[in-house]
Amino acid sequence: MEITDVRLRKVNREGRMRAIASITIDSEFVVHDIRVIDGNNGMFVAMPSKRTPDGDFRDIAHPISPGSRQKIESAVLEEYRKTDENESSERAISMDA
Repeated sequence: MEITDVRLRKVNREGRMRAIASITIDSEFVVHDIRVIDGNNGMFVAMPSKRTPDGDFRDIAHPISPGSRQKIESAVLEEYRKTDENESSERAISMDA
């Protein structure tokens, strides 16, 4: 399995969610609504889920193996960090101008 594309949309609101991502797997399958969360032990990725009638949340799609989960999390968090670094650089440039 190869993550061939990651698209990220930053979220500017209160709470721990920092971004929502979509990934493309092997240039053939897309998973939307992957959340980037700022947790107590650092950033992590939460797979798309929905609320059940009894109030619990169930994943809509999720990796079966730990290796696949790690590939997804690494790709999404790397893209998040790149986006974060680019925004920091742009802010520094505009402050210098």
